[in-house]
Amino acid sequence: MMNTSNGTISGPSSSSSPAANPQAPGIKTYFKTPEGKYKLHYEKTHSSGLLHYAHGKTVTQVTLAQLKERAAPSTPTGTSSGYSASSGFRSATARLLTGNGNRALSFVGGNGGGKNVSASSRISGSFAAASNASTSMTNTNFDGKGTYLVFNVGDAVFICDLNSQEKDPVKSIHFSNSNPMCHAFDPDAKDGHDLLIGLNSGDVYTVSLRQQLQDVSKKLVGALHYNKDGSVNNRQESLPVNKDGATDSTFPAIRDPTQFTVDKAKYSKSNPVARWHICLGSINSIAFSNDGSHLATVGRDGYLRVFDFSTQKLVCGGKSYYGALLCCSWSMDGKYILTGGEDDLVQVWSMEDRKVVAWGEGHNSWVSGVAFDSYWSSPNTDGSGEHVMYRFGSVGQDTQLLLWDLEMDEIVVPLRRPPGGSPTYSTGSQSAHWDNAIPMGTLQPAPCKRDVPKLSPVIAHRVHTEPLSGLMFTQESVVTACREGHIKIWTRPSASETQTNSSEANPAIALLSSSFPKDNKGSLSSKIGGSSLKQ
Repeated sequence: MMNTSNGTISGPSSSSSPAANPQAPGIKTYFKTPEGKYKLHYEKTHSSGLLHYAHGKTVTQVTLAQLKERAAPSTPTGTSSGYSASSGFRSATARLLTGNGNRALSFVGGNGGGKNVSASSRISGSFAAASNASTSMTNTNFDGKGTYLVFNVGDAVFICDLNSQEKDPVKSIHFSNSNPMCHAFDPDAKDGHDLLIGLNSGDVYTVSLRQQLQDVSKKLVGALHYNKDGSVNNRQESLPVNKDGATDSTFPAIRDPTQFTVDKAKYSKSNPVARWHICLGSINSIAFSNDGSHLATVGRDGYLRVFDFSTQKLVCGGKSYYGALLCCSWSMDGKYILTGGEDDLVQVWSMEDRKVVAWGEGHNSWVSGVAFDSYWSSPNTDGSGEHVMYRFGSVGQDTQLLLWDLEMDEIVVPLRRPPGGSPTYSTGSQSAHWDNAIPMGTLQPAPCKRDVPKLSPVIAHRVHTEPLSGLMFTQESVVTACREGHIKIWTRPSASETQTNSSEANPAIALLSSSFPKDNKGSLSSKIGGSSLKQ
């Protein structure tokens, strides 16, 4: 459940290298894959002296935020309507949906405005934002750009410089009466408020990450406050009140808590602007497809649901084998969805067939995070899009990181099982052997495991001593986080190591490459064997 962006990592120093930070017994500082060795580059964490008594009540989530150089001012231009232009909406929605199924899903950035948070806010104290730049302390060392890790622990949000050799955060923001639960970064935010923070009270705040880094205090600066009750104002008593003194609800009452419904706000200047009631019970994770056209949700009831965001219609979905689903993630091309949860399994859903097309077994406890590695590409990919291998990862409460390879043209797919007989298997596309795609809008029960191809992990490695809560991939590294707020950055194998491993795994490469000019060896080996990274 992490946001990803392209990030680079500088070389470690002696003070932050793995050698200077001894690992717990049984945990290695590297793990091997077919393409080479991933090495622990360095770690990021919080200061133990800053922990609040509420630590342990929330789970650490991590967001990767890349600040670009500030662009020169330009004349605003009109944007087309629709989901394709609503990156702020998608980013906010995808990270700020928590709590029970009756809580409103907030589309932050819609109609209505926000007010600067002041000391009169009901979440006040050290959290109050300074609305006047002259009253805040400025960090003169901040150059206005860089790649940062934003993570929550207890009652605080911490910000670390991904490229820095320092282990401790460069900034901490503390909340006096609530705990941060989730956050999101939108690099394309047009109003400069690119960082969103959701609290367990239901409140949502938007701030400028650049402005937070420029200020050295432990408070939000220039924040906009979106109240959990749908009011833009920062005071509870500002909500509409009926003559009898009862609070006037922004949305109509939910008639059937078990059914999916979408309601618009009664007031044109309200935030949230709409409420999506997904299911009965908590929603644990939601994610938009890369193009913003579809929204996937997983929840306490164990169902994955996929919606067409523009039409607000259910497309497909299905149930876990056991218990709740805790996480979900899209492939970059929008063809597949990963889910993980309390059944200790990873499921691969196909949008084309609207059903589970593979499941992976390897974790010994709940799967808490899944993600596709969009920077990894198989050497077997011919560029036509017809033969594509996907690499994805999963982390769990068993403290393990698992990496998986998925190639639908090579996977063993079951044919239909005759009544009373055993399933037969064949290689090839699942569409050639299974029934037609499930009808639109159908929620399916969990399929029989014998009828769905099983995946085995490429590697399984214990990366932390505490249960894991998040996973993300960058072009240079794999980032893992545990629920206690400790983050590890694992660098990918070097290009030379990948080429060497490819040659060892495929002796024909060494023989063939000797017949070609030296400058052609790299491209030859990347096509014949081993794995490569997308540049």
